[in-house]
Amino acid sequence: MLSDVEWDAILLSLQIAGTAVGWILIPGVALAWLMARHEFHGKALLDGLLHLPLVLPPVVVGYLLLISLGRQGFLGQWLNQWFGITLPFTWQGAAIAGGIMAFPLLVRAVRLSLEAVDVKLEAAASTLGANRWRVFFTITLPLAFPGLLTGTVLAFARALSEFGATITFASNIPGETRTLPLALYTLIQSPGKEAAAARLCAIAIVIAMLSLLISEWLAHKAKKRLRERDG
Repeated sequence: MLSDVEWDAILLSLQIAGTAVGWILIPGVALAWLMARHEFHGKALLDGLLHLPLVLPPVVVGYLLLISLGRQGFLGQWLNQWFGITLPFTWQGAAIAGGIMAFPLLVRAVRLSLEAVDVKLEAAASTLGANRWRVFFTITLPLAFPGLLTGTVLAFARALSEFGATITFASNIPGETRTLPLALYTLIQSPGKEAAAARLCAIAIVIAMLSLLISEWLAHKAKKRLRERDG
């Protein structure tokens, strides 16, 4: 049986991961569309910046968040003074850290899916009088929907497993920012907690596998529905 502390860590992880995906979804799709459909100066630089969290140590990302969104940071100070918002050492800050680390996975999956959409279909819809928004929501997005589902689930799984950026920016506060990876880290360092650490490890593996299986199943269902509609 799981203890109350372990349940709190699991539920908090799901809450933080869901919030992280929620705030990156719209900008992630917008940037993926921009990268897939337009050529412009600085595109390679923007692409590098988008993928930077994948290659940087997560602790570096957490530190950058701390010096920018902390109370004395150039953005955090403004948020605190004008809106009374404090992000470090809160679950909202953990969601921001997880979202930033998951952002490249979402953008890449959606971008690849958008690039696979035949632009001739979009052009045909435009010639029939559909504006850009209608083309996007009736042609482009439905065809790219499997990639969007995959990217969303992968981003959720990545945010759920985030450790380095979270502990640096949001710390390891029980009931507030102690997510599943942080709880596991704490148990590993505590003598006599090997059984609890093993339980959380098994739960983490199960959640990760379920995320991948759900991603594949949703993508398969979406592709099947599209084939049935086109057929």
